[in-house]
Amino acid sequence: MISCGEASGDLYAGGLVSALRQLEPAIDVFGFGGPRMAAAGARLSGDFRGISVTGLVEALRVVPRSWLMLRRLADEAARLRPDVFVAIDFPDFNFRLLPVMKKLGIPVVYYVSPQLWAWREGRIETLKKYVGRMLVIFPFETEMYQKAGVPVEFVGHPMVDLAVPTRDRTDVLAAAGLDSLRPVVALLPGSRRNELTEILPTLADAAILIARRVPRVQFLVARAPALDDALFEPLARLREAGLPVAILSESADDVLGASDVVVTASGTATIQAALHGRPMVIVYRLAALTYGIARRFVRVNTYGMVNLVAGKPIVPELIQHHFTAEAVAAEVEPLLNDGVRAGDMRQALASVRVRLGAPGASARAAAAILRVATAGPGS
Repeated sequence: MISCGEASGDLYAGGLVSALRQLEPAIDVFGFGGPRMAAAGARLSGDFRGISVTGLVEALRVVPRSWLMLRRLADEAARLRPDVFVAIDFPDFNFRLLPVMKKLGIPVVYYVSPQLWAWREGRIETLKKYVGRMLVIFPFETEMYQKAGVPVEFVGHPMVDLAVPTRDRTDVLAAAGLDSLRPVVALLPGSRRNELTEILPTLADAAILIARRVPRVQFLVARAPALDDALFEPLARLREAGLPVAILSESADDVLGASDVVVTASGTATIQAALHGRPMVIVYRLAALTYGIARRFVRVNTYGMVNLVAGKPIVPELIQHHFTAEAVAAEVEPLLNDGVRAGDMRQALASVRVRLGAPGASARAAAAILRVATAGPGS
């Protein structure tokens, strides 16, 4: 049984299910996920879309649906008694399933660690109590769990295998109606409704400013699944200004592979952009109340996963009130026009790729999960 609750978790779940089926073709996988998990061969007990949000305040709006889904998953676990339960990130939801599995005697593997190193470190006690094995995807996470006495294994980052375009730059841009000989800025505004509401309008204003500084620039937007058309209405400003802009659905790797520079919401997409070797600017904004509450608990000085993996700032971050159209344009323009600056960033991103581990993360995670499932309760 697998539980993941957002687009990135669904991507990892899809890779994991595929790897599990390769190792154990007759395996039965079910649980809470999305289209990639289902496409890989899992039976969905519930779909995360409509439940996944970021922020403390935003989460209150989806509490009723979340509780109904938790009850459904608990009932399924009790009825089907899986050999192992795999939680993939999404801690505010998945942590509520851990005691259920403990009571049922179902071994628990947690794949993709919650960001305990960033905030709410005390949750490690919950993991220590309920989780038989942590499978982490960032090398710096291992020491934290070892010190706490939680069995842990670094399997590497699944994006090393998954971040691959399906088409080359020329084909992607031709299909999008854009010119492969002109510079392309990719815009990745996030995968959740509240992210787009906070981020995309500013990105649209920034694109207009970038176009004033960089002649012939074009814009390619990555659209995550299950997002309403209305969320993308701010892009109409670009079309009204006569700027070339295209939207590609569920094709983030094609968008990244076809781009010269990326402006991306903080999150898994920053790792994808790094694996593609694309110079980038990281942006993010939460509702003011959410940010005001969360900043009291955050224990890191940088937010972007790329910078955390590098151990130093190699990519600019524009967070909350620093995230303005003018600031984005000021960071993007030199990355398009200054080959030395862009080259230095690409070199730094190459070092991040090395730190993310060798290919085969999903297969290593699958093998570890099957070992737990075979060992049975108490493993």
